[in-house]
Amino acid sequence: MLVDTSAAKSYDSVMYGRDLELPLDDLSAPSQPLPGPTISFTRRRLALLLAGLFALWLVGVFARQVGEAASAASQADQMRARNAAIERDVASLEKELALIKDPAFVSQMARGYLLGTSREIPFTLDPNAPALPANAPGSIGIKPEVVTQTLSPLDSWLQILFGSQ
Repeated sequence: MLVDTSAAKSYDSVMYGRDLELPLDDLSAPSQPLPGPTISFTRRRLALLLAGLFALWLVGVFARQVGEAASAASQADQMRARNAAIERDVASLEKELALIKDPAFVSQMARGYLLGTSREIPFTLDPNAPALPANAPGSIGIKPEVVTQTLSPLDSWLQILFGSQ
């Protein structure tokens, strides 16, 4: 059984637009460069491309939402810290108000303006009065003298280990 190859060759050249085999005389040096592989878009490749683009879009949408959620969480933390600071300020102001409303505090502050009771003798110190000496009786300025020895750390350890010399 003989097969006519010329008919098959002509069918392939019509089908694909080029010859599958080069003629024997053109094998040594082709006159035209052979065309490279062509990319064909099939329905499957197009569907995969669209699915990939949709997945990238979804990742972008969710990434933006995650970023917004993180910034909202940091703002909430800042507001909590600010509220805690305001609560501390309010508590200290309430304590100060309770102190100011205390009658003992009011009478003490009145003494500062020479508004004490009738049995009290108001007095002030002369601003030109000299300061008390450091060794005045009842003065806080008297401090016991501490004798310090300047020993190196090595001498201190040697003295501890072997006793004083």
